[in-house]
Amino acid sequence: MPTPPFDDPAAAGSVCATALAGAIRGCRICAGRFAATATAHEPRPVVWFRPAARLLIAGQAPGARVHASGRPFTDPSGDRLRDWTGLSEAAFYDLDRVAVVPMAFCFPGYDAKGADLPPPPVCAREWRGRVMAAMPGLRLVLAVGGAAQRWHLGTGNVTQAVAEWRDHAARGIWPLPHPSWRNTGWLKRNPWFGAELVPALRQAVRDVMEDGQ
Repeated sequence: MPTPPFDDPAAAGSVCATALAGAIRGCRICAGRFAATATAHEPRPVVWFRPAARLLIAGQAPGARVHASGRPFTDPSGDRLRDWTGLSEAAFYDLDRVAVVPMAFCFPGYDAKGADLPPPPVCAREWRGRVMAAMPGLRLVLAVGGAAQRWHLGTGNVTQAVAEWRDHAARGIWPLPHPSWRNTGWLKRNPWFGAELVPALRQAVRDVMEDGQ
């Protein structure tokens, strides 16, 4: 069996990231928590990152459709997010350039009223620091929703964070509302989002995606 080329930092990073991704896929920390939800589902971590990623989409947690597909943002929220970023479906799922790492890798389930439960904080405590360290070439982070903004920006006030997007974007972090249909009212109340932030976001994403091609 050949020895991994650990004198090559890129190769060593790839080996470590592969092992990390495998460990996350096998994670069952929240099995009891999920069994007690209205959906009573098994854990299914949705893992989507490689060391070469330059763009990180930091979301909340997979929804029921993503839990079923095993692929991030395979739902109407994904369609809206791809529109905001200007990314084609092929580019969005290009693992060599784009990582999708939510604050919890598994679908948290529904509460008794049928609403999505929040991402369990234990997931980020267990895995997020290691995943971020495994992607040293990140140049742009899209912090989607309050949970991701708390981790990346230290604030969970989505409206305020998104309103201050220029300040955050200067540091390479773009705060975004969650692209769920539930936020359609928010988008209507804040027309500057589509008129000002979205065009600037598309340009920033394009610059990062095309650099070095």
